[in-house]
Amino acid sequence: MMNDFDALAKKLLRVAALAGADAADVILVDAKDVSIDVRDGMLEHAERSESVDIGLRVLIGQKQACVSVSDTSDHTLEQMAERAVAMAKVAPEDQHIGLADADQLAQAWDVDALELADASDKPTPEMLQQTAQAAEAAALAVSGVAQVLGASSGWAETQIHLAASNGFSGGYRRTSFSTSCGAIAGDGLQMERDYCGEGRAHFADLPDAEAIGKLAGERAVAKFGAVKPPTGTYPILFDERISSTLIGHLLSAINGNSIVRGSSWLKDALGAQILPMGIDLVEDPTRARVSGSKPFDAEGLPVAVRHIIENGVLQGWTLDLASARKLGMKSTGNASRGVGSPPSPSSGNMALLGGVKSRDQLVSDMGTGLLVTGMIGSTISPTTGDYSRGANGFWVENGQIMHPVNECTIAGNLHQMLAGMIPANDGRAHLSRVIPSLLIESMVIAGA
Repeated sequence: MMNDFDALAKKLLRVAALAGADAADVILVDAKDVSIDVRDGMLEHAERSESVDIGLRVLIGQKQACVSVSDTSDHTLEQMAERAVAMAKVAPEDQHIGLADADQLAQAWDVDALELADASDKPTPEMLQQTAQAAEAAALAVSGVAQVLGASSGWAETQIHLAASNGFSGGYRRTSFSTSCGAIAGDGLQMERDYCGEGRAHFADLPDAEAIGKLAGERAVAKFGAVKPPTGTYPILFDERISSTLIGHLLSAINGNSIVRGSSWLKDALGAQILPMGIDLVEDPTRARVSGSKPFDAEGLPVAVRHIIENGVLQGWTLDLASARKLGMKSTGNASRGVGSPPSPSSGNMALLGGVKSRDQLVSDMGTGLLVTGMIGSTISPTTGDYSRGANGFWVENGQIMHPVNECTIAGNLHQMLAGMIPANDGRAHLSRVIPSLLIESMVIAGA
């Protein structure tokens, strides 16, 4: 299939040139997936999808346009190129767009070393159904679980190929396997729900369905009897399950597009201390068997390990070619794109390093406060860093978890929150974002 995609991409680039494009690039995505949902031990929903999507970007001078189709016929490709060229002619000029120079392109990569795709036989629909049923049964077996919302299992396979008129051509395949389960404890107005979901690039790495279902049930039961916490200023411990959302706000703030627009609360923080000393944030797109890994970025540039924050100090922005040119910098190899849009900067695999204590030790250290295990809604100011989210979790007193809490809001400012945070050492290595539990020493809780 890779050879077929390479030939198809080259054909479309030729068609685009004949239609009048000065330059062009093509992204092709062949996606297949199967998902199975069960409820009450019975098959509730089964779905299989297959699609081939083609995205073409053409450039005429300093103007560009993108068009996508899902038909590979010659007639459709010709119409696609003609439409894209017509759109580009009336598009606004942007002096910073353009393909990579030849000397910027990735020259060699080892897809096999990344282990993005599982070569073993795909699970059958019957196997997926049995997996989901096992997860549901395990959740129901947990004492206190009243019902199971449902359980799901599935797999997906995606093949991606990128080619451009600057000479770049490359592709890779990735797979993913997942199992999830949601459970409810109690009934009526006293119901509490929680879930557990796991995904891996290789089927053999996926945890047992029974363990996933059991954990979903235990989490739901642990939340039963939740009450509102007191209102006041307390320490907040973001559990590892949701701590990546906190770092996600930081990553959004250092995205090149936000910096170019001047709309980031970190726009003046390059070279500044934004995390405590001893804390590093490292991006590594070369980690094996991880969903965020890739051999090159969406503009054909090489990828490499990047130290975004060293010893708490911000080292650089996340850039694609266009945002880098606008800022007078070099791309960091972080371009990402879909079939219907031009490249834009995006963060990949992340690891927050420097935590030495376990989560239990941080619970003990925090004294009295809130351990957050779930959040809903958000009001985050991208320009000031003001932070407010609905939260639930467990109340801690004298370093001991006492009882579940819900229906509260936590608030603070990301500048102060991140500057004083204390990371644990419980980040899970298989995740694309390995972010441990994070203790924030002072935030406002609005509860009872």
